[in-house]
Amino acid sequence: MTPRLILGSASPRRRELLASIGLVPADIRPCDIDETPRRGELARPYCSRMAVEKAAALSLADGEVGLTADTTVTLGRRIMGKPVDRDEARRFLNALSGRRHRVITALAVRDGDRLRCRDVVTTLKMRPLDPVEIETYLDSDEWQGKAGGYGIQGRAAAFIPWLQGSWSAVVGLPLSETATLLRSAGIVPGPQQETTP
Repeated sequence: MTPRLILGSASPRRRELLASIGLVPADIRPCDIDETPRRGELARPYCSRMAVEKAAALSLADGEVGLTADTTVTLGRRIMGKPVDRDEARRFLNALSGRRHRVITALAVRDGDRLRCRDVVTTLKMRPLDPVEIETYLDSDEWQGKAGGYGIQGRAAAFIPWLQGSWSAVVGLPLSETATLLRSAGIVPGPQQETTP
C-alpha cells in the first residue's frame, strides 16, 4: 500500500512546489508551534529545530508520511523571520538592501517513529533598493507571511540579481532534497496521490 503524503504546512507555495514535481498531498495539516528563537540560537540550528518540532507535532495515522519545513532569512547572525507588521518588513528590506544574505530551509519527513531531515543554505545578493521601491513593494502586501519580508517568486525577484544554491529552497521547499527524502519513505510522484475533499 502506498503511503499517504501529509503536508504539515499551510503555505500555498509549498503545495505549488510539490505539484511541480508531481506530488499532491493527501491532506494539509498545519502545525502550530512556538517559533520563537532561543536566546543566542543560530539560524541554521534554529531552522532545523523548527522543521523537526513541526514534524513531531504532526498527527499521523498508520500509512501516513508527514512532510514539514521551515524557511528563515539570516543576515550575519540575525534571524529574520516573518515580519509582524509593515514597519518590521521595511526594516528588514532596508537591512538587506545591497547586501548578501542567506536563506535556510530545513525539512523533515516523518514515517512512524523514523525521522529524516535535511537543510539547504542558499546565498543571495539583494541589489540596493531606494525608499520608493521599498514602499511600492510594501504596498503590494507580498511581504506578508514571508521570512525576511520578501518573496523571490513574486515582485521581489527583481531585487535579486544573484544567488548560489536552490531557488526552490528560497521559495520554501528544496525540491531535489524533498523528493529524495520522500522517496526513501515510499512517496513517489504519480496518480496514487489523491487529495482528501
